Amino acid sequence: MRHPMAKATAQPTSTTTPVSYEAALLELEQLVSRLESGEMPLEQLLGGYQRGAQLLQFCRDQLQAVENQISVLDAGTIKTWMPE
Repeated sequence: MRHPMAKATAQPTSTTTPVSYEAALLELEQLVSRLESGEMPLEQLLGGYQRGAQLLQFCRDQLQAVENQISVLDAGTIKTWMPE
């Protein structure tokens, strides 16, 4: 049986969508630092790992969206650079 206070002391993991790529990256860096330092209580490790996976996916999606936009903008205008 779990101790009733164990749940109360565990901080909930944020599930909100980051406002920007930079905010997600900052949160991810802080989370990784906490995970690696061992300061995160055992009850929070799985939630921290899950949040990290969400943040990583958000960052990847943002980068992919930017790459797609650049590809669209450059479609037909990409030329091989030749030094003079």
